[in-house]
Amino acid sequence: MTSTALKQSLAQLKKQGIRITPQREIILDYLITHHNHPSVDTIRDGIETKLPNLSVATIYNTLKLLVDNGLVIELPNNDGGIRYDYFGMPHYHAICENCGKIIDIFDDEYPELVKHVQSFTRNKTGYLITGTQLEVTGICPECQQKLHIAKLSQK
Repeated sequence: MTSTALKQSLAQLKKQGIRITPQREIILDYLITHHNHPSVDTIRDGIETKLPNLSVATIYNTLKLLVDNGLVIELPNNDGGIRYDYFGMPHYHAICENCGKIIDIFDDEYPELVKHVQSFTRNKTGYLITGTQLEVTGICPECQQKLHIAKLSQK
């Protein structure tokens, strides 16, 4: 699947007239194959063996290009930084308010949920909706255990 996702994403970039450089391909491949919602530093560390002298500026520029073309999204971090996520398969996120862990939630109903949120927002505010990112925040099971928080029954 991963090589298929990479091929499709590279084809999408080419179709939009974007030149495929080795740096862009390696960064995109890293994001497709790692679901760790990495920071720029994490990406740099993760691809260092393939591109040992790659500048941080090149990583930032590549990420901006991928975000601008809808392949990657930015996720603000609790510490004010940004983390990145491949968005070739749309999904939403659950974010722990305690430790900052982010998990992907894939749901077949996600496209309908997004349409509903966009329509509701447009009707209530008059906004021209240009994008939607859904996030759910709470306390992850590990932090609940560490903090001795009893799980609420979800019925």
